[in-house]
Amino acid sequence: MNLRLPARLPGLMLILMVLCLQMQAQEISGLRERAEKFFNEVQYSKAAALYQILTDTPNARLEDMEHLALCYKKMNNYADAEIWYSRIVKYPDSKIENLFNYGEILKANANYVKAKDVLQQYLSKMSRDKKKRVQISIAGCDSAMLWISNPTDYTIRNEARINTPVSEFSAFPLENHRVCFTGETPGSVKGRKYGWTGRSFLRMYLSRRSEIDDSLSERKNMSLHLNRGLHHIGPVSTNHAGDLYLITRSHFGRASKVTKIEGKKYRTRNMELFLQRKIGGKWQSPDYFAYNDVKKYSVGHGAISKNGETLYFVSDMPGGQGGADIWYTERQKDGQWGVCKNIGTSINTPGDELFPMMISNDTLYFSSDGHPGMGGLDIYYSVKAGWRWSTPVNLKYPINSPGDDFSISFTDACNKHESGYLSSNRASGKGGDDIYSFKYQNKENLQIIAGTVFDKRTYEVMPGSMVTLYDMNQSIVARQESGPDGTFMFQLGKPGNYRLKGTKAGYYPDTAKLEPQDFTNGKSQNISLYLDSLEKGKTFVLENIHYDFDKDNIRRDAAIILDGLVTIMHENPTLVIELSSHTDSRGTDKYNIDLSQRRAQSAVNYLVSHGIARARMVAKGYGETRLVNRCKDGVPCTPAEHQQNRRTEFTVLSM
Repeated sequence: MNLRLPARLPGLMLILMVLCLQMQAQEISGLRERAEKFFNEVQYSKAAALYQILTDTPNARLEDMEHLALCYKKMNNYADAEIWYSRIVKYPDSKIENLFNYGEILKANANYVKAKDVLQQYLSKMSRDKKKRVQISIAGCDSAMLWISNPTDYTIRNEARINTPVSEFSAFPLENHRVCFTGETPGSVKGRKYGWTGRSFLRMYLSRRSEIDDSLSERKNMSLHLNRGLHHIGPVSTNHAGDLYLITRSHFGRASKVTKIEGKKYRTRNMELFLQRKIGGKWQSPDYFAYNDVKKYSVGHGAISKNGETLYFVSDMPGGQGGADIWYTERQKDGQWGVCKNIGTSINTPGDELFPMMISNDTLYFSSDGHPGMGGLDIYYSVKAGWRWSTPVNLKYPINSPGDDFSISFTDACNKHESGYLSSNRASGKGGDDIYSFKYQNKENLQIIAGTVFDKRTYEVMPGSMVTLYDMNQSIVARQESGPDGTFMFQLGKPGNYRLKGTKAGYYPDTAKLEPQDFTNGKSQNISLYLDSLEKGKTFVLENIHYDFDKDNIRRDAAIILDGLVTIMHENPTLVIELSSHTDSRGTDKYNIDLSQRRAQSAVNYLVSHGIARARMVAKGYGETRLVNRCKDGVPCTPAEHQQNRRTEFTVLSM
């Protein structure tokens, strides 16, 4: 009988393999169903976590990749969104709309040259009647590069004392040098988190405004009844007299918008607007705005004219131009608000118009992604003459940036609109949306950083290289392409600690640091960046990647360095590398091989989680077999000498 057992084993193994594959398929199907549920309910943070698992497989679906990229776009994670869209658009059956999304993401990441190229590819594949919005976006690329090279006479300051790694926005000046603003709280609200972002719900806060420079110095909860709910509260604005609050919140009750997708129902919560009045020095109960309809559309972002006779708001109600539009209603003789009307096509576009701000009876500031702009939402103003609104004027750089810029307000007492606050998720912030103060300055005080990019091997100038300027927090200040002679130039409001980084496809980047003392008479020294060509067999050390003792997890400081390798892999889509980790000679040979292998694998896993295909990387731990100095077993060495051997490298396997 035992002689027959081996003959049955292959069949048994085949059955087990089939069962395992079926179980795996069922597990993937269940993950996808949960991911799609979260995606359709606009709980993008939850959906993204599941799509990350689904896309880290050899036969990942294009649709899962598209949904993951869109999740990152909706969450304003532009770095990962760019990586995924760069992969998606290479698929033969990729939808042409992915080109538009890719182009818009490239704009948000200040890569205007490539954004323009991608958007022109999209434009060539579109029908004639749908080309206007893309042409506007392409025009914005040209404008943005010009505006960054010639900034307007404003300085921008991050209000770091109230900003946090989560979001703060919509600062609105009140009486007695107070400012109200909207923000998330670290952690959660009563154990609940917002599925879109994975962070807490919004609340309204108060801060104290300096009489000298408008800086904000404290943060406390705003004591309004509406500020105690379970969902989003804010933003808030007031009328000129300060006795009327216009408060936006997401609907608390059971009523919600129901959307049907492939026969399934999904519920999302719309915004609604409340008006709260102060009578006899006491705030009354909030009034429900007459045009709220939470089952059909959102209403919010209220703003009122200086004379109090016209109320402007944002809504996606039927009858608009597309997306969210600005609407208005006029006060009637009986004190009620009249029929709401769309503000018109001079201002509203097929995109989104948000955060209206009235500084008089006839000047409207607002944000839009549908007019020529630098990327995402830009801030504009328009002036009313009779019943017409003028063509919106972009406030340019540095009021606007490649990211989302919105919700402007003013503080100057002389009504010259030379100082105030704006909100932005620009790369130089502390995280999420941040509140910035701005102030008019004399352009003669601008500082200049200039330099040239060279090939490290040939010393020839390198036109078309991307040069990025970072601040001391490693956040992007500006980006531009080197000119025909390899040169670049940035204009800044003041000297400071900066870092320059030069990159180009097919090359390893170079960096340079600048400190305040490097600026003389408004100019820095001439900076030279040397880019090293990526060639098969060449090895590059990833500087300053450190691990905790006996650990293989990626620390935050190591993640910043690995993010640079993510960029290199993204800019060179055919690059295949060996990612290796090395130890010093302390510890046994076997232990060091095992530890270095785990560390190399952790680094590969980190790159995979940021959209780099696993097939493009090989993890290899060399332990102590490739020491770079004399520090072998038994040789006394300093900690610094041992540190030289604890390194992470990548070697080019193919290009």
